[in-house]
Amino acid sequence: MRVALAGGGTAGHIEPALSLADALRRIDPNTQIVCLGTERGLETRLVPMRGYELGEIPAVPLPRKLTPKLLSVPGKLAGAVSAASAHLDRIQAEVLVGFGGYVATPGYLAARRRRIPIVIHEANPLPGLANRLGARLTPHVFTGHPHTEIRNGRYIGIPLREQISKLDRLSMGDKARAFFGLRPDLPTLLIFGGSQGAQAVNQAAFDSAEAFRAAGVQVLHVVGPKNAEEPQDLTREGVPYVAVPYVDRMDMAYAAADMAMCRSGALTCAELTAVGLPATFVPLPIGNGEQRLNAEPIVEAGGGLMVANADLTPQWIQQHLIPLLTDTDRIVAMSEAAAKMGRRDADEALAREVMAVAKGGAVPETPVDDFEVETDTGTYADGKDAT
Repeated sequence: MRVALAGGGTAGHIEPALSLADALRRIDPNTQIVCLGTERGLETRLVPMRGYELGEIPAVPLPRKLTPKLLSVPGKLAGAVSAASAHLDRIQAEVLVGFGGYVATPGYLAARRRRIPIVIHEANPLPGLANRLGARLTPHVFTGHPHTEIRNGRYIGIPLREQISKLDRLSMGDKARAFFGLRPDLPTLLIFGGSQGAQAVNQAAFDSAEAFRAAGVQVLHVVGPKNAEEPQDLTREGVPYVAVPYVDRMDMAYAAADMAMCRSGALTCAELTAVGLPATFVPLPIGNGEQRLNAEPIVEAGGGLMVANADLTPQWIQQHLIPLLTDTDRIVAMSEAAAKMGRRDADEALAREVMAVAKGGAVPETPVDDFEVETDTGTYADGKDAT
């Protein structure tokens, strides 16, 4: 089977695409895969690192509003569609799978031009513009959030790395704590803010270091590579506080922890529930509020807490988080609740769907008028010069 994947720019788009690629290769090692991406996104590092081919196309960010920048989109988009078409032709792709973002739109339009079947995965509760457009072109639309509203959407979960989805967190606990220089006998809080860190989360954590120590709570704090160059050992009076710039083995970090304090991106929420790790979620305060929507079902089910970015203070941590970390029964109950919300097999489930679509063959061309997509203040539609 020959598959093109379109998902670049952010880890939230790239990691599910690569997890799907891994699952397809496990099912059929002869699967040929090309990942469409740009020369400037995270895909330039992540895709080759995972052993897959990166097919570069020009980046064409789509404006969310009617601005003068919109006038430059058709010409740029036409070039990106042509580049994507060339990659599809080169591998004779049988199916294109898109994960949203600015890489996906040229991929969808190129696949439509070549009458190649399209599969869409939307990870977020609020679909992005690219996937709202793409959903007009195919009935094969899958979502990572149970309440996502998108045309033809069907909930399947978010594909995760096997390193995460197969993790037995409890059996790995002691080994994982030793890996990070933590003690086996203390409650452990994992703090992270995404691939680059989160300044507000970092500051609240550092300001609470003395309170953590006094309560006997040890901390593994992933501060982000922009905020530190080397690991720091802030251990005091035998209670570890280990701060590191970045963690390549998040499976080990999850296994070491009793609870996390973190942002609530879609991929983060999917990973935490898959491994049954409860969390204090601190949604990113900018954007369209989707991080709050990601965490709400987990919190409502009892698998975590949520606190607004502005309310995350050392006082809040002392009043709400530290008492929870030292209450073993509550932590166990929250772990079980989080695990019930997780899905570990979304990678293989989506892979099976993709294989079935590919075997079904080409799809008829969709009329242009069928995939106009509304933006915040107007409408964007595919133009014939872009196809």
